[in-house]
Amino acid sequence: MTNPMLEVRGLQMHFPLKRSLPARLRGQDVEAIRAVDGVDFVIHRGESVGLVGESGCGKSTLGRCITGLYEPTAGEVLLNGKRVMTGLHGDNTGPRVAQIIFQDPYSSLNPRMSVRQAVTEVLRVHHKLSGQQAT
Repeated sequence: MTNPMLEVRGLQMHFPLKRSLPARLRGQDVEAIRAVDGVDFVIHRGESVGLVGESGCGKSTLGRCITGLYEPTAGEVLLNGKRVMTGLHGDNTGPRVAQIIFQDPYSSLNPRMSVRQAVTEVLRVHHKLSGQQAT
């Protein structure tokens, strides 16, 4: 198989609940919400990937970390083998190579199509597969 197009290693995004300076100076632990904790995956060129989960499980937060809208607490994102700089501390002066398209399922899904039809439509349109090949 070819080199990975996108590789995510040990990605974490924790949102602190307490940010008071006196607490940090006293060495007190800062409580945090662990929105994303230790995500690893690889996507190769030509692959189609879907991320599915219940509301509040971290899908959007993961996407924001990958595209550089959030600076992850830990981990790294590699695009074509090169580390992606994210957040305020990264070099975001280069061209945008990824974006998030948020979808409202009530307006984006066709109620006349089955889930199988909706998923395989992507394969038929973008990968020029026949209906038989897509399933």
